[in-house]
Amino acid sequence: MENKKIICTNKDGEKFDVVADQLKFRPSVYGVIAREGKVLLVRQWDGYDFPGGEINLGEKIENALVREVREETGFDVKPLWLLTIDDDFHKMTFGYSFVQSIQAYYLCDIVGGKLSKENFDVGQFEDKYMDLAEWVDLDDIGKVKLFDPVRSVKTRILDDLRRS
Repeated sequence: MENKKIICTNKDGEKFDVVADQLKFRPSVYGVIAREGKVLLVRQWDGYDFPGGEINLGEKIENALVREVREETGFDVKPLWLLTIDDDFHKMTFGYSFVQSIQAYYLCDIVGGKLSKENFDVGQFEDKYMDLAEWVDLDDIGKVKLFDPVRSVKTRILDDLRRS
């Protein structure tokens, strides 16, 4: 791995050459919540993403999923099943770190809570770049901006939801 270069992207798709040993490892998990022809997406900057984020050291995947979705949407969820896992190399938006991210996407069902931004993680600056999550019509998905990383995975998941 010595001096191996990795191409990382930021949220807008800009590319950066990074030496592999400068990467931090960042496992993360995301909730895919759909009902009545709509999917719940978190508003970020001028686009959208699935609710989710980093799995903390010592935290079980399902616990991280429930925590992240609650922080970003206000809803309590029950994970139903794993949809897909993918990986990505990207530049974190805040700070100068580059990460190798393993990203798990779970289909979830809402079991409580209410749509809110009261639980944003201010330590992660969520209050600075996120807004209230929105139900987006699956037929309108092609019209919204989905952020890198793993745009192709997000598009595939949304296409599968639209067909089902």
